[in-house]
Amino acid sequence: MKQTIRLMMAIMGLIFCQLILVGSPWPPKPYPQLEPNTSNKPRPPIAVPEGCDRLLSRGCAVTSSDPDPIIGELSFVTDGDKEHDVSTYVELSPDLQWIQIDLGSECEIYAICIWHFADLRAYRDVICQISNDPKFLDGVVTVFNNDHDNSAGFGIGKEMEYVETCFGRPFAVDAVKGRYIRCYSRGNIYNSSNHYTEVEVFGKPPEVTLKTNNPTPSFTVSAQGKTAHPGLYDNLPEPPQGKVWLKIEYPRWGF
Repeated sequence: MKQTIRLMMAIMGLIFCQLILVGSPWPPKPYPQLEPNTSNKPRPPIAVPEGCDRLLSRGCAVTSSDPDPIIGELSFVTDGDKEHDVSTYVELSPDLQWIQIDLGSECEIYAICIWHFADLRAYRDVICQISNDPKFLDGVVTVFNNDHDNSAGFGIGKEMEYVETCFGRPFAVDAVKGRYIRCYSRGNIYNSSNHYTEVEVFGKPPEVTLKTNNPTPSFTVSAQGKTAHPGLYDNLPEPPQGKVWLKIEYPRWGF
């Protein structure tokens, strides 16, 4: 019965997504804490130090405040598939929920990008924190917070709520060191559901000492910038000295 309910909710979600994409008014009501809709173009690129643009999160273990998601699997959050269907996103229970990524070791983090869902909606209380404590009781650094009324209990954030697009929501991180990334949300502008399609964490992996009997580092990371839309990065100016532009791989559904 539970699987049937999940399938019906997934089908309804896809139908709703198509209705939104073909022209429903946005936003559905006055929404002063929402930033302007930038769905037709990517956000400004993020410059990071050379060697600090590695994708650290691909294939990493994911846990959640909701260990039994309504739709999908928690592993979808770091599997690299950002296209939109029922095999690419996870839906968590209503109200405030979180997902947590274990990078395996402490890393130096310079950027994070979050994709919640493939339609024009805004999620509430989007908060991202980094820590070396898996319980997030000690040494917690908040690197993104758009909670405008402290309803999540972590203080009022300085970022605005935003419209979901295929470009996700990338944001710079100031070389924060940590092993665990925790992302919160508390429903969205249409309902109380929480979704994650992908979360990518970029930065500098830990130094790896090679041993004779283990010549391959545990942090083997593919080159960045392989995107379905390579022209997006053709005309970027030169980055600041000693830095490179972070090139994020975008899905096809928004083009």
